[in-house]
Order: sequence, then structure tokens, then C-alpha cells
Amino acid sequence: MPDTPSQRRRFFVGAVVSAALSLGAAASFAAYPDKPIKLIVPYPPGGATDVIGRIIALKLGEQLGQQVVVDNRGGAGGNIGAEAAARAAPDGYTLLMGALTSHATMATLEKGKIRYSITQDFAPVMVVGSVPLVVVVNPTLPVKSLKELVAYGRAHPEKLNYASSGAGAPQRLAAEIIRSDAKIEMTHIAYKGSGPAMTDLVAGQVNMMVETVPAALPFITSGKLRALAVTMPGRISMLPEVPSAVEAGMPALDIASTFGVLAPAGTPEAIVARLNEALSRLVRSPEVKEMLLKQGVYAAEPATPAQAAQRIALEVARWEKLIAATNIKADE
Repeated sequence: MPDTPSQRRRFFVGAVVSAALSLGAAASFAAYPDKPIKLIVPYPPGGATDVIGRIIALKLGEQLGQQVVVDNRGGAGGNIGAEAAARAAPDGYTLLMGALTSHATMATLEKGKIRYSITQDFAPVMVVGSVPLVVVVNPTLPVKSLKELVAYGRAHPEKLNYASSGAGAPQRLAAEIIRSDAKIEMTHIAYKGSGPAMTDLVAGQVNMMVETVPAALPFITSGKLRALAVTMPGRISMLPEVPSAVEAGMPALDIASTFGVLAPAGTPEAIVARLNEALSRLVRSPEVKEMLLKQGVYAAEPATPAQAAQRIALEVARWEKLIAATNIKADE
């Protein structure tokens, strides 16, 4: 305790101010949110991240009692929107609908170029879902399984080529896992998006691709493409007749496009916890699960912010290792 009256006076005033600030902060957190929240989607409307973001925004707004507004900020492979979210005020009123797998690959591919860190500039709230991928080929390619694809590649060096929606896309990385694991040669043909890539695959301009299940499903059911395996440890409900990567003999091919909600670093823990609690209720909801599944998204199991941060760190480390081993470049 201070000795002199003036010291005691300063101590008392300081304690009162500190207590008032603490009470004010607590009241602020308790009132959160008291105005609309902006959810930045770092891609144009219509893609998987946007579709998931709109479902989450609608239902999160209902949970919190405030409107959650989707703000599409596409460009630079998701980096423009992600940077905007990272630089926003850490008050819980600006969030990012993150395409976590893509952001994790960009952390390595665009190292030194991007102006944010997915592991340092965000406070992860929760992983909300994932979209599985499927290995598909043009039916003119004489293979009906992943093992036959590998055998064909070994018997016909350099005859296999594959399309992708871009260097850092999960689809590209999955194809590189096949190439690396099977030790076969495949020529990468990059496109500016999945749409043009799928068009050329169906037309026979390229003979193989790894694509999200929702994008490939109509072509598989119509017979325009042949599915060889899903890139998951087990079979999935949308393609129950297609073997998993494990069944197909390639357990390393375990990759999905993962999505989650992140807040700017420095967002108060109480607000992050409030958002995490609301999102946990969402992903448990049968209604939300059904809404997501209709879009090809499997809802995640509820998890803590710490577990979300660990998931992102593991994603970054995994793709950094693969990118280095396969010498993938952002512009190839």
C-alpha cells in the first residue's frame, strides 16, 4: 500500500479508473454484438467459399440476434479479402470466411509477397466444414481405378496430364500427391478456375483432374467423367459407390478443402468465445448440416479456437513440405 496521502490518492484514483475500464469492457463484451457484423468472403460470389459463407452468415445472425452481412472481396487467390480482414479492427465486427486449405498453401507459395500471416494475424474461431475432392478422368482414358491410373502412368511416361484451377488450389495439391506418391510423370495444365478446367476435361483436352465433389458430381452421374476415388479416409454419402483413397491404395491422398471463420488477431477472447459458442450450435444443427450438405459441404465437429489454430498450423506445415518436395510454383 502507498505510504503518503498523495501516493494513496493516486493509487485510489488509478484503481477506480482501472475498475471502471474493466467493468466497461465486460459490459461491452456482454452486449456483443450490438450492431451488424461483416463477414468477408475473399472470393467472388458463387464459389464454394461464398456459398458456405452465406449459409453461415444467415444462421450466425439468427444465433447472435444481429445481421451478419457478407462482403465479397475477391482477387489475388483470396489474398485481398484475407488481408482486409487481418487489418480490420479486432472488435468482433469484421470476420473472415476463410478457405483454410488455400490460405495455408498461399502462406508458402506467396511467401514474401502476401501482406498478412494466416497463423499470426488472425484469431481462429472455428473450422466449420470441408468439401471432399474426387479423382476424375475422361472416359476415353482406359482406366477404371486409381491403381489402373498409376499403372497407366508408369507404362506411358509423360502421356498423362491433369487440369487444375490454379497452382495453390487443393485440387492441384491433391494431384501432386498422386504424382509424388505413385512416382509417375504428369503434366500440369493450369486454368483460371475450375469451370474452364472441367469443360476441357469433359471435352478430352486433358485427361485427368482432382476436383471438388459438388463440381464434378453432375458430370459423374451423367457419365461424362469417371470417378476413381474420393480423397478421404472413408467413403462419402454423395458418392457411396466410389472407393476412398485408403481403399484405392493411396492413404496419403487425404485432402479436403477446409473452411473456417477467423477474427483479426487481438480480438478479445470473450468475443471469440461467444462466436465459437454460436458456431458450435450451428454445426450441431440438423438444419444447418442439411443446408451445407446440399452444397457438398460436410459440417465439422465443434472444436475450440485453440484447436482451430492448431489445425491451421498443421495445414501450413503440411503444404509447405509438399510444395518444397514437388517444387510447385505460384505461377505454374
